[in-house]
Order: sequence, then C-alpha cells, then structure tokens
Amino acid sequence: MDVIQFLDLLDKKMFLFFNGLHSPFFDGLMYTISGKFTWIPLYAAVIYVAVDRWKRQSIMAIFAIILCIIITDQVSSTLIKEAVHRLRPSHTDDFKSVIHLVNGYTGGLYGFVSSHTANSVGFAMLTSLLFKRNSYSMSIAFWAFLVGYSRIYLGVHYPFDVIGGILVGFASAQFSYWSLKRYHPTKQKEYSTNTKISHPNTRILLYVLGLNLLGVIIYSVFI
Repeated sequence: MDVIQFLDLLDKKMFLFFNGLHSPFFDGLMYTISGKFTWIPLYAAVIYVAVDRWKRQSIMAIFAIILCIIITDQVSSTLIKEAVHRLRPSHTDDFKSVIHLVNGYTGGLYGFVSSHTANSVGFAMLTSLLFKRNSYSMSIAFWAFLVGYSRIYLGVHYPFDVIGGILVGFASAQFSYWSLKRYHPTKQKEYSTNTKISHPNTRILLYVLGLNLLGVIIYSVFI
C-alpha cells in the first residue's frame, strides 16, 4: 500500500467514525449550522462593528472580507473541485448504503475541498486579524470548527476535504489582509499583526455570535 492509498483509507475510516456519531438532536443542529442563511446576524454584526470602528474607511475592511470569501469560494469550487474531481462520500456507491445523511441532503457531485469550510475559515481568520480581540478569535475559530465538522457529520465531506478547506481559507484570509494593509496605508499601524488594538464595540460580536448559536440550538430542538 502506497502513501496515497494509506491516506485515502485513513480519510474514509475517520469519515465513517465521525459520521457515525449521530442522533436526532444533532441531525437538526448540524443541518442548521450548515444552512446558507443561518449566520446572517453574525455577518450583519461584523459589518456594524466595522462601520462603527472605521466609519467611512470601513468600506476597505468590508471589501477585504468580501474579497476573501470570493477567493475561497472560487478557488475551492471552481478551481480545485473541478480539477480534482473527488466524489463526495454521499455520491460514492460504496458509501451510499452505510453513511448517515440528513434530510436527504447530498450536496454537489465533488467534495475536495470543502467550500463551506474554506469560506468559514477565511471569514473567521480575517475578522480575527481585523478586530484583534482574543475572546472573539477563540469564539469565531470554534464557530468555523463547527461548520467544518457539520460537513462531515452530514455525510457530504471527508475529513481531508475539510482540512483542504481550512488551508484555502487560511491562505485567502492572509492574502486579503495583506492586500488591505498594502492598499490602505492610512490604517497600516492599526492593521499590523503586531499591534493589538481592540475596539470596545468588538464585544458586540461575542454577544451576537453567542445569541446566534443559542438560537440555532433552540431551533434544532423543535424542528
């Protein structure tokens, strides 16, 4: 067995283990966590805090976040998935009869890399660099982890798909942050990774993220 075969086997075994840890409550929770519109309050809070902090110049920070998401989404979906053509477990004949799917959701045909994970990690990493609050950075990292894990739980991605998405998201966030510092010199000092300037209103992000997650949990109990 060569290295590629070993990694593929390991990936599938890890997938079956994590996908097998399911219950009716977590079915609803993970399905909601992966929802397209679930986290709109969080995104709105980020825009609000950016505008409150930088006023008119917030347009540059918001543009950097949008750029980051465009890059992660296009690189993961348009470039890598179409180049690699790795079937999702939910579209693999050997797995269709043994994996746990939720609400019949199977996702698109190809799975490497996870676009959900790439987008979430890119968003989490870039906003952490922008707002520089340790409590927010840890909380948003946990949020990105939940999104990535939900993709395995739902049976639409292997663990290595998620790891690939993490790498894409991290690289996109770093590039977007570098671009922001380069083309927004008036805020260069504040954007510096060595300068810890935490605006008081960034605590709003913690409240909204916590309430958003609580709402997801409550919703999952009743669906």
